[in-house]
Amino acid sequence: MKWSEVSVHTTQEAVEAVSNILHEAGASGVVIEDPEILLREWDVSYGEIYQLSPSDYPQEGVIVKAYLPMNAHIAETVEEIKQKVLLLETFDIPIGRAEISLAEVHEEEWATAWKKYYKPVQISERITITPTWEEYVPSNKNELVIELDPGMAFGTGTHPTTVLCIRALEKYLNPRDRVIDVGCGSGILSIAAAKLGASSVLAMDLDEIAVKSTFLNSELNLVEDKISIKQNNLLEGINQPVEMIVSNILAEIIVRFTDDAFALLPRDGLFITSGIISQKQEDVKDALRRSGFEIIEVQELDDWVSIVAKKM
Repeated sequence: MKWSEVSVHTTQEAVEAVSNILHEAGASGVVIEDPEILLREWDVSYGEIYQLSPSDYPQEGVIVKAYLPMNAHIAETVEEIKQKVLLLETFDIPIGRAEISLAEVHEEEWATAWKKYYKPVQISERITITPTWEEYVPSNKNELVIELDPGMAFGTGTHPTTVLCIRALEKYLNPRDRVIDVGCGSGILSIAAAKLGASSVLAMDLDEIAVKSTFLNSELNLVEDKISIKQNNLLEGINQPVEMIVSNILAEIIVRFTDDAFALLPRDGLFITSGIISQKQEDVKDALRRSGFEIIEVQELDDWVSIVAKKM
C-alpha cells in the first residue's frame, strides 16, 4: 500500500493547531520536526538523552508531518488542509511559511522509519513515557511508566507543555483527588493522574479521535477503571465537583472557561493549565484572576508556560 506524506511547514506556536487539522483529515498520528530541540539544554537528571541528527530537522520553523492513504481524493484533502491552516491566522495564531508538500511513501518504509523518533524518556521524578514497542524496565519501585502508541495520534507525550503539566500533577495531586482533564488528546494527563493516585478522572475532548485515543491508551496502561471518557466541548454541561482540573490546550481556549473551572472547584481546588506560549501567559493570568483564582506557580520550558491557580 502507498501512503501520502503531507508536510506542513509552520511555526512552533501553530504546531498543536496544525496537528489537530491533520488528525481531522484522517491522520492517525503526526511527526513534529522542530529544530529547537537541537539547541535545547536538556535536564539529564531524569534519564538518558538520545543523540539527534540536524539533518532530520528544518533550518527554521517547524515541519508537521502526517501520513494519509494514497487515493483519488488526496489532492482535495491537501487543499482542505491548506485552507484550514490559513484560517488559523484569524485566531491570531502565526502560521509562518504555511507551505504544504506531498510525498509518496511505501507502507513498509513508513511503518518502521518514523519509530526512530520515539524512545523512552523520563520526564519527571516519577514518570517515564515509553512507546509500546520498546522494552523498558523501571529503575526503581516508585517509577511510574506510561506506555503510548504514537500511531494512535497526538504524538509521544514529551512536548514541553505535556511535561510541565505532568510535573505539576506530580507536585500537587493528592491521593484520592477527583480530576477533570479538559482537551485530553491522547489521554496522557488523565493516565498520569490515575497512576499518581487520583480516585477518578473525567477525560474530555471535542475531537472524536482524541476520545478514541484516550480510551485505547487508558486500556493499554490498565487504568480504564479510573478514567471516564466523554466527547464534550470544554466544561459545558459538567456539574460534578472535583478537586483538580488540568488542561493542556491553547491559551486562547483556556481563557474561555476559567469561570466554569472556578465554579466546579472547592475552596483550595487547583486549576493546572498549559499549552501557553510565553507571550500569552499574561492573558491567561488575567482571566484566571478575574474568575477569582490566585496564581500560585508559573513554570517555563522552551518558551512554553504552565500556570497553577488556586480557588480562594
